Amino acid sequence: MCLNAFTPNEVRGKRVLLRVDFNVPFHDGKVSDNTRIISHLATIKSLLEADAKVAILSHLGRPKGVRNPEFSLEPMGEELARITGWNVRFVQDCIGEKVLEAVSNWDSKDILLLENVRYYAEEEKNDYVFAQQLAENFDLFIMDAFSVAHRTHASTVAIAKILPTYAGKLMQKEIEILGSIRDTPEKPFLLILGGAKVSDKIGAVKNLITKADTILIGGGMAFTFLKAAGYCIGNSLCDYDRLDYAKETLSYAKELGVKVLLPIDIVVAAECSFASPCKTVLVDKIPSDLMGLDIGPLTVELFKEEISKAKTILWNGPMGVFEIQSFSNGTRSIALALGEATAKNNAFTVIGGGDSAAAVVVFQDKDRVSHVSSGGGASLEFFEGKMLPGIEPLMKTGC
Repeated sequence: MCLNAFTPNEVRGKRVLLRVDFNVPFHDGKVSDNTRIISHLATIKSLLEADAKVAILSHLGRPKGVRNPEFSLEPMGEELARITGWNVRFVQDCIGEKVLEAVSNWDSKDILLLENVRYYAEEEKNDYVFAQQLAENFDLFIMDAFSVAHRTHASTVAIAKILPTYAGKLMQKEIEILGSIRDTPEKPFLLILGGAKVSDKIGAVKNLITKADTILIGGGMAFTFLKAAGYCIGNSLCDYDRLDYAKETLSYAKELGVKVLLPIDIVVAAECSFASPCKTVLVDKIPSDLMGLDIGPLTVELFKEEISKAKTILWNGPMGVFEIQSFSNGTRSIALALGEATAKNNAFTVIGGGDSAAAVVVFQDKDRVSHVSSGGGASLEFFEGKMLPGIEPLMKTGC
């Protein structure tokens, strides 16, 4: 994919509106995980070095079109200033008089951080008039928020029809890395799937199964596949509407010669809670009154063996309820195994965003894997082979 990347000459002296994703966890007014903020620093730095004036636009949470101080981006501005030493001026709106005033008194050394774009319901409606209001004080638009590129919103799509539009450094990196896995992965290619929902990953699996050599399935979605394979799964999570799809996937993989490995032992408990006692059972011995909440140690070793053989590894979705220590070993072990595969085997390891990215932050130095994607839903839709609405305006013509 050929993206329209900006050059220093194209942005020099320009007022740049930069769409990022500062939708980060915070507690008591302080950012608790600044990973996403850090991911945009390369783009911001390159703009500043080219003497562009930078105004940052983002969303935070789901304020549902209502101004709510709980979802203010001001703490993100404070964090950006803290980690970089840059002058960050917070603007209490993203359109209108406050923005005009800030732009009129804009010191070239200042970065403007505009208030939450989702304070306006028009944002999620992809409203063109609202996009015009966002754009009116700026010369060009740079899209760097891959994680919302699957959203048809005013700040990702409509605005690109108004201002000259370019891809930021993070966007370029995401498309280059994820595109290489989707289109031309080095073999053997291992796909690791987890998380709760089968439905979220149907499109990605359909597109990637023809390229994968081996697929490992854990997490809540494994029980739908186990049920489809004829196992009794007790009270475990199961997407009964997707049982036929699971059967078809297993059959199609066999037809293609793709190895699909399901868990062979499971950590089970009566309920998903910190206090619930747990035990490990073989997959054909799950009690009818218990539910599976993590892969067991035999499965961990089985999966680690496959990880050690692969040259390209894509992981999307945790192996269990890793937020609870009793059910975290599977996810922790896979995260550590990917780091080891990267270091020892020179494997190309990519975490597909979402909960698996959060798990890597918890259990593994994220720099020990090749790439942690900033997009969860965006990554999955990209792996389906879709042209995402927030990426389409960034494409070079005739490429």
